[in-house]
Amino acid sequence: MTEKIYPDSGVELKDFVAKNYDRVMNIMSLGLYSGFIRKAIKQMDIQPGSSILDLGCGTGRNASLMAKYMSENGHITGMDISELMEKQFLKRFKGKANVDFIKRRIDQPFDLKKQFDIVFISFVIHGFPHEVRNTVIQNALTHLKPGGSFYILDFAEFDMTRMPVLHRFIFKKIECKYAFDFIERNWKVILKEAGFDNFSEHFYLKNYVRLLKATKVVK
Repeated sequence: MTEKIYPDSGVELKDFVAKNYDRVMNIMSLGLYSGFIRKAIKQMDIQPGSSILDLGCGTGRNASLMAKYMSENGHITGMDISELMEKQFLKRFKGKANVDFIKRRIDQPFDLKKQFDIVFISFVIHGFPHEVRNTVIQNALTHLKPGGSFYILDFAEFDMTRMPVLHRFIFKKIECKYAFDFIERNWKVILKEAGFDNFSEHFYLKNYVRLLKATKVVK
């Protein structure tokens, strides 16, 4: 693994974790990760012809679940900076003409010269400093069609001091310091200021995890 860009972040993975990411997530979540991911994606408004940009797509596990709701007219573009994730993603979608991968950082401004119906990001944005999160949000806004949907699947807003002792211990052990800041912010206000509205949300894992949907304002 190259030197971390954000030393205090937990989203820049060591090579072993990147190579075994899906298995590691299953173990760390005691088998719960797969279930709520499936449920969350089912609750997204994915249409057969949807075009989706998956930011920080990792191994393509989430993209493969989203693809089940799409026809050959739909399209998914995965974006990640990790070469190890890229290899796993491309292997998973070998021969699939309507899925592609772009190796690029999502924490810096970029322009793909096209817009999507849906931009999705799962358990990535909490691992960045807040000023970097704003860049990720602007990238999502830039690449959404007017009225398009931005889905953030990540930790919900909650008071860590009120968590049961065991849950709080696990959260502190597993997560980076940026996550502690993430859960304290009002993400509907942040997204509204960025150019989104019409929010909806679904909660999982005792309300510690949320799928937040925000719609790009039509001007």
